[in-house]
Amino acid sequence: MKKALQAPVRFYRRFISPLKPPTCRFYPTCSEYALEALEKHGAARGSWLTVKRICKCHPFHPGGVDHVP
Repeated sequence: MKKALQAPVRFYRRFISPLKPPTCRFYPTCSEYALEALEKHGAARGSWLTVKRICKCHPFHPGGVDHVP
């Protein structure tokens, strides 16, 4: 299941991300975070952590270092 969830993230990183300027305010990037969260915590918790991280990505959040717990 986690491989199926990682596939769209890998597609984004390979084909969509290069077309956009680098704007991620976090380290690691959100896509890198998603892959690591899914690998480390599995499909359910990894997806939840990824959604929480993406919801933090807005101009009013300071960003910074945010590693997968």
